[in-house]
Amino acid sequence: MPARTAAPFDLESLKTALPKIFDQVQNTTANHQKNYIALYKLQSDAANIKQAVQRGKSDKLIGEKAFESAFVDMLLRVLPLKKGTPVADRSIKFMTGYAKFITEKDLEERQKNGLDEEDDTTSERFLSYLLNFLLDGCNAKDKIVRFRVCQCIADTIVHFGSIDEDLYARLRATLLDRLRDKEATIRTQAAAALSKLSFTEDLDELDEDDTPILEVVLDALAYDTSPDVRKAIIQNLPPGPAILPPILERSRDVDGGIRKLVYSSILEKFCLPPDEASTGTIGFTHPKALSIAQREMIVRNGLGDREASVKAAAAQLLGHWVDVVRNDGSKKEDRDARGNVKKEVSEETIEDLLAFLGLFDLAEGKVADDALSSVFETRIDIYEHLEFPEEYWSELTPERAFLARAFIDKCVAKNDRNKVDSTLPVTTAMAFRIQDAYNALVQQIHDDEALMQDPEADEDEEAHAAREDARLDRELTIGELLKLGVNLDYGDEIGRRKMTQLVRGMLAQDVLPEPLLQNALDVLRVLTPDEKDLIRVVVEVVHELRDPVDEDGEEKGDVTADPDESMTELGSPKKQPRIPQPPKPVSEMTPEEKARADAVDLRCLALCIGMLERVNGTFEDNVTLEGILTELIVPSVKRREMALREKGLISLGLCCLIARRMALSSFQLFLSQVSSAPEVIKVRVLQIIFDILMVHEGVFLSADNPNGEKIIEFLLQLLGSEESDRVQALLCVGISKLMLAGMVADERVLSTLVLVYISPETAENQELRQCLSYFFPVYAYSSAANQDRMRKIFIPLYEQLTKAYAEWDGDDMVSPAQIAFMFVDWTDPVHASQAVKGLRKGAEKDPIHIHFAQDILKALFSADYDKEERKVLIQMLGKLTLPDEVDDDKVRVLKLLINNLRTRRPPRDTTAKNALAKFDAAIAKKYEKQLENFSDEELRKLEELKDLFEFLDDIIPLEDDEDEPPKKGRKRRSMSVATETTTASTATDRSPPPSPRGKGKAKRRRLSQSDDESDDDDNDDNRTEASRASPAATPVPTRAMPKRNAAEKSKKATHKAFEPIVISSDDEDDDEDDEDEDNEATPVAKSRANGARRPPPPPPRSSRLKQEAQIDEDIDDMLDDDAGNVTKDSIMDSSEDEEEDEVDNIL
Repeated sequence: MPARTAAPFDLESLKTALPKIFDQVQNTTANHQKNYIALYKLQSDAANIKQAVQRGKSDKLIGEKAFESAFVDMLLRVLPLKKGTPVADRSIKFMTGYAKFITEKDLEERQKNGLDEEDDTTSERFLSYLLNFLLDGCNAKDKIVRFRVCQCIADTIVHFGSIDEDLYARLRATLLDRLRDKEATIRTQAAAALSKLSFTEDLDELDEDDTPILEVVLDALAYDTSPDVRKAIIQNLPPGPAILPPILERSRDVDGGIRKLVYSSILEKFCLPPDEASTGTIGFTHPKALSIAQREMIVRNGLGDREASVKAAAAQLLGHWVDVVRNDGSKKEDRDARGNVKKEVSEETIEDLLAFLGLFDLAEGKVADDALSSVFETRIDIYEHLEFPEEYWSELTPERAFLARAFIDKCVAKNDRNKVDSTLPVTTAMAFRIQDAYNALVQQIHDDEALMQDPEADEDEEAHAAREDARLDRELTIGELLKLGVNLDYGDEIGRRKMTQLVRGMLAQDVLPEPLLQNALDVLRVLTPDEKDLIRVVVEVVHELRDPVDEDGEEKGDVTADPDESMTELGSPKKQPRIPQPPKPVSEMTPEEKARADAVDLRCLALCIGMLERVNGTFEDNVTLEGILTELIVPSVKRREMALREKGLISLGLCCLIARRMALSSFQLFLSQVSSAPEVIKVRVLQIIFDILMVHEGVFLSADNPNGEKIIEFLLQLLGSEESDRVQALLCVGISKLMLAGMVADERVLSTLVLVYISPETAENQELRQCLSYFFPVYAYSSAANQDRMRKIFIPLYEQLTKAYAEWDGDDMVSPAQIAFMFVDWTDPVHASQAVKGLRKGAEKDPIHIHFAQDILKALFSADYDKEERKVLIQMLGKLTLPDEVDDDKVRVLKLLINNLRTRRPPRDTTAKNALAKFDAAIAKKYEKQLENFSDEELRKLEELKDLFEFLDDIIPLEDDEDEPPKKGRKRRSMSVATETTTASTATDRSPPPSPRGKGKAKRRRLSQSDDESDDDDNDDNRTEASRASPAATPVPTRAMPKRNAAEKSKKATHKAFEPIVISSDDEDDDEDDEDEDNEATPVAKSRANGARRPPPPPPRSSRLKQEAQIDEDIDDMLDDDAGNVTKDSIMDSSEDEEEDEVDNIL
């Protein structure tokens, strides 16, 4: 029987076979591999169907076209599905997986059939067609389609074998265009695709105008606002040294997830080569492949991060460094299931830790200390088994001394006394080791000095650098041993005496490097029983340094004597008292002697500073300090040499901290130094001033001390006039501390700090911005009184900011809307309760935001604000937190203000109107029961609301045809009859813009109590601005000479003097400047909301209209008679000098 032949493949079956496959793969990923094979078989069968054309000379690939059409049809059904749809995500994953599958099959066929790279295959043609189709969809209008298309490209691009140059150019241009898409999800997929494509680009083939893909991607990594985009770039960039610097910069990213990703997925992952076949032995992020600066930046940023997850990732990285740092990463450890080393840690681990410490500069900062402490925390196996045998101490190096000291400090911090006792050596033995190291240092210093004085010595730079490194290593070793000496057991009398004599002898020698003075004083503080003995020893050392022994006397630098001989009870050496010799006059000194004396004084001042920093008693209890003060400190303050003067001021300031009377007498000296001193001295003096104010609070800043206000005014004036960024930041730090401690509660100081914080002039002062960005929430959340203080300063501060914002030309100023919502957050009692973690009770009942809403609503009655500024205030109302329980009267007052605002001064734009209506509905719903019997008449009977109703009665409703007041910042010269000496009826009076119609007429200037009334006289609407500048023939009945208030004038002048930031436009013309001067001289009556006196009630409307019509008639007649004499100056300008003289006499 003949064999059955297979039926020919039917292309129509693709329309049913592909939907079945995609129906299966969208439900689960478990069957994807099976369906790869099924789909590949369908593609192979379809590819075999061809149609002969051109008389058999070529074939038409109708089977491949049919398969491509059917596949694209399935793809089109997935593209419109939004992100997060499971069936769509599984289908996309199947498509990208199939691209990888057919690429691998294509490689096998090429090897099997021996095809060249130039020969096309079915898989390559299919992938090229698919890529062209996807690129067409990158410009789709639907953002979901653009996202899905870019997702497919990003997932499949790594599986393409090769594509032609034209398709590559189109792909590159399209992805670069999508990297600028407004949707972050699309930019994320485009960034991922470009990151994968960057390593395949040949820079030699680019045109001159083309930017390399890697450069574009790294630019997006640094500046794209979406964290997802930056995360996609980090995950998909090809690993290599070229991307390391921009990756390390992301360790300071604003997003915590990205910072963690840098440590876990990049720095730790690529410490070692990814595969064993790699030729290198270390990865590009191996600690030895990094510079010291990069390693320290990694440790500093990681361990100093605020988020615990980032800290944990950085700590895990450092633990990994300990394992890979030695032997170029080739060392391997046997670990258990928890990742701990199975074998007991011994000398091998010590060598690993020493190599780990070799990665850092031990002499600079605390980076190495923090890194080693983190290793002890995360690697418990190292901490538990680390031991230091006796031979460890025989050959001390900086790393060995540092490791032992850090381990002891960690044991003390954990209060593990057993480990401390088992690790610390005997006190006497440690004293001899310190002595040997110090003597070696002294010998090297003497040798170096002799070498420098030898004229025949010829030393190259390398030898000099080697000697310098050796000296620094000895200094570092001695410093670490002295730090370790603080924790030694001084119960052994012999060891205590030996250490006392050693430390005292080291302090008495001028060859001891100054950085080691602090460490030696720490040991001496432990050795002395109380502060008086510490002061006595240091004073003796100072006298010895300033009055050295004769050459034939005892050698001053001998620290090798027997400690058991000639010792006092406290362990200090007995010496015969010497009568101190008076110092030689400066005029009789040679230049060498003067330089020597200055060096000794600097050394003595450094000793005094270190001693005073360790004294907590009062100056009066330690009379020994009197001699040092008069003989050393005060003369140093009077010196002109900068170094001596600086240390003298620091010493005097430390004395003032423990002597109240001295602080009172010396405070004026420090204030005088601030004004004229250079920046270095100014910084030191300001630190002293703030320290004195913090320590002696009741003396300077108490409520009954009149000088406290002067001190605050001086600091504010200095903050406003200082140009140095460092001094400005220091002033903000000091003032913030005073306010946070409750020592300063002036609202003006708080407003000044806010102005400094948002000023564009401080945008580059990162230290100042960082300080204040931390201070404001901490200050506000620390107490309800502070939040209420923040609430009170907002409205006047908002008015000032809106004016400054309108006049500022730059783009780097914070907008009023941002400031407004920051104040909403700072005054939120719920946020405060969450910040202090439950320490503040009853936050949900705090009515501070009810009071804030009342302040905002009262401010909205003012016509000073333009449409945008009113909209910001109204939108703030919806962000306020309404308390669950509130007093009935407060709710009713709030409702009363809302109703009057909606009827008398309603917002003009739809957004603000809807926001106000929404807030009104929220109030009505939340406090429904309390507002059931709401009545204006009932509230009028309450005596405490009398002022509120007087304020509301003064508000004149705006008519619908009345124009919005002009925006602030567009300054115009006032041409009205009302001059700078005219008493304004309200604080909201503004001159309307000039009318474009008519030449000799102007819109009528109303002289009633409010400018908000509409005018029914059509003839008066066509008058020009010139009519307001004409001199009046008859006096106006409502005009009155201003009653200048000397106190108010003084207050304005003081506010101007202490205003820290003056934000103004640089291109204002002279007319605007003149107008500013006129406006400053104009006494404007304040509204009732600001506590001003209520103006007299307005006359009846008919009477006002007749009176105004008569006045306009007189002005028209005057214009007709004397039209040529119209000037732009006000009629009262001539009396300006007289009024100023009058005000000066009052002041």
